[in-house]
Amino acid sequence: MVVTGLGAMTPLGGDLAATWDGLVAGASGVAVIEDEWARELPVRLAAQLPVDPAATLPRKDSRKLDRGEQMAIVTARQAWADAGSPEVAPERLAVVIGTGYGGVQSTLGQHRILEQAGARRMSPHTVIMLMPNGPAAWVSIDLGAKAGARTPVSACASGAEAIATGMEMIQHGLADVVVAGGVEAPVDTLPLAAFAQMKALSTRHGDPAAASRPFDADRDGFVLGEGAGLLVLERAGFAAARGARVYAVAAGAATNSDALDIVTADPAGQRRAIEAALAGAGLTPTDIDLVHAHATSTPVGDPLEAEAITQTIGTHPAVTATKSMTGHMLGAAGAVGAIATVLSIRDGVIPPVRNLDRLDPTIKLDVVSGPARHETVRAAVANAFGFGGHNVSLAFTAP
Repeated sequence: MVVTGLGAMTPLGGDLAATWDGLVAGASGVAVIEDEWARELPVRLAAQLPVDPAATLPRKDSRKLDRGEQMAIVTARQAWADAGSPEVAPERLAVVIGTGYGGVQSTLGQHRILEQAGARRMSPHTVIMLMPNGPAAWVSIDLGAKAGARTPVSACASGAEAIATGMEMIQHGLADVVVAGGVEAPVDTLPLAAFAQMKALSTRHGDPAAASRPFDADRDGFVLGEGAGLLVLERAGFAAARGARVYAVAAGAATNSDALDIVTADPAGQRRAIEAALAGAGLTPTDIDLVHAHATSTPVGDPLEAEAITQTIGTHPAVTATKSMTGHMLGAAGAVGAIATVLSIRDGVIPPVRNLDRLDPTIKLDVVSGPARHETVRAAVANAFGFGGHNVSLAFTAP
């Protein structure tokens, strides 16, 4: 299986090129929300898109789409064009797009209308705007994909699990081409207040760009972000037959569950995912040049993942964590991390971890800081973990 197309909308830019340029430069997409609706929230930090996804869609279409659905369609069109718009039978084309929360902005917005103006003022599109399978369904309609429109909902592992599912569909002969990844548009009152109540969010309002700091000794929580990332996966023979440009080989994937705690991660589950992804790809730990860590910048989570990486792969590979720049995009995070990993393989460039001023002394990994690192990446692992004990590891190699 190979990766032939990429699309992204993130707090660093409205397309793949802008996002990648921002990651390599170590830029930040984090800011304080100045809108009136956020004034009374205990945490007002977020990483939001610098462009409006609705701006590139006809108004008659965008008005019946949740913001996440808008991002999914725009990003899918980017990825599809980037892949050269493959000519594939509809029955051999599938879409798999994960999300952690679905149309939360539409849910909250329509509830406000219900309470303030009554039921008759609600949008007739409310149901299709809030349903978690909306992004996958809309993209399947837009591309004419009839081999399946699937929606993994596994919290912050959703986007990566979607990629793993897409790879599995190709492996089992269910599709020749799969558009896979994740999307999330969670920046609203309820998610911000809820995560703040958990004490999961950074509170560095005085220096927003420094708020997200994975692996740093002074990290104090993650920053909520929004975005979308989609990959076009193809059966290698199908891609070769049409002369497609190949970014990387989608070499292995593994998913499992901790069955331990609804919030706290288990390094044993993370280790099993990494080991299984390597085994599926036919790789050994010494083959790995890069790990894109899930690393959200929480005091508890980062060391647990560092332990899992150290015990399965070792301390030799370079490690990056792009949430330091994009914030934590929840269901989209694993997909955007996979895209960054694929681009590191293509370009031989590893984005730095922003705000890594003082590495947590308990972490013994080679975490990239300062300027981006230029080195050949032959094989890499991208991790994504989610509340509920969801673990996903993806392995990519150079074509």
